[in-house]
Amino acid sequence: MEDLWPLPTVEAADAIRTLCQRLLTETDAMTEVIAGAALMAQYEPALLPDASLVEEDRHLNRSDLVQWLTSNIQQPGRRVEPYIGPRTAEYIRDLVSRGIGPDFAGGWRVALGLGWRRWLEECVAHCTDPDLLVEVIDVSAKSLVQYALDSVSALREASLAAAMGNANADAIALIQLIASGAPMTEDLAEGRLRYRLARPHVGLVVWTDDTQRAKALDDVVAAVRSASAGGSALIARASATSRWIWLSGTATPDLRHVEKIVAEVADVRAAVGRPGKGLDGFRSSHQDALAAQALIVRLGSDRRFTAYADVELIDNITKDPASAQRFVTKTLGPLAEADEALRQALLTYVQCGFNTTRAAANLYAHRNTVERRVSRANELSVVKVEENPTHVAAALLVLEIAPDITAPTPS
Repeated sequence: MEDLWPLPTVEAADAIRTLCQRLLTETDAMTEVIAGAALMAQYEPALLPDASLVEEDRHLNRSDLVQWLTSNIQQPGRRVEPYIGPRTAEYIRDLVSRGIGPDFAGGWRVALGLGWRRWLEECVAHCTDPDLLVEVIDVSAKSLVQYALDSVSALREASLAAAMGNANADAIALIQLIASGAPMTEDLAEGRLRYRLARPHVGLVVWTDDTQRAKALDDVVAAVRSASAGGSALIARASATSRWIWLSGTATPDLRHVEKIVAEVADVRAAVGRPGKGLDGFRSSHQDALAAQALIVRLGSDRRFTAYADVELIDNITKDPASAQRFVTKTLGPLAEADEALRQALLTYVQCGFNTTRAAANLYAHRNTVERRVSRANELSVVKVEENPTHVAAALLVLEIAPDITAPTPS
């Protein structure tokens, strides 16, 4: 690309290269700082509930950061060409197909401010010569600002190209409208989607964290559709790594077959909403499934199949991970770090209405064994089960979903 400013001196180029090499080791930490703020600045509500799209947006931020740093290691202080790789292009196509139009300029404005501050900190810490510091800041400021402008332009061009080449955008956009609560008649939605809304149905999100596993994802979707004989299925390609599914029938769909299918395929996971009926049920079950997916992603859980009805309380408790960590620690104390068998025994005991015999049957253990485990777990817990069983059970459920939530946060 054409350079729009004089190239740096050899000394400044060496300094820029060294600084970029240092920061390249911090890309994950910097991405965590930048990505969330940049996402909120894009003013696109449809992005926020979808954990798969949020992850793709985070990946885009990391790619932009790595592109600028590596380019300045190779050619310090030069104009950096934006890179729209296959994954980013796929992400843009997914946004366009769903009628989502993020404010890329707004996101970049926030990202640039945060990134620039971290760059200045590194410059001041490692450039002891005032004249060299001024030159490094001057050149890198020109490079970063131009990179932001070029990147926004490249993203807009990619969005336009995706819009021109998307033949199925209308159907996906209609689903997005229904899911977001736009006014619409049931007859119109059924006719356009060719999916019966008046019957009981349930929404699912099926996704993978590995972009290379898209084929496996589609295999799972095909198996779910095939196993739903007697009912109907609506499938939407929500992103490169996720699919939205609605299943309906004369009775509420039984999803045990879905759980079995997902369990047999590596790297694919599913979240399920509560059953519903009509447009409201279509929407609310889908929102439940998205919330369950977001919970699993937020907590870094390895659960493969999650029903929102089972985790709604945990979702509300863990909106703020730091607060959830305090809740678990203050409630369970040493029990949080104890043998998992103790925690499972106490949780099952509470869930079985404090009936040791039922708990033993559910755990496939001897009644005396369960009694000993429950007694020991209660000794370790700060809050005793007889004092506040709701808090104890909730804290144990949080740990069951996210066993590492009490682990120390890396500095």
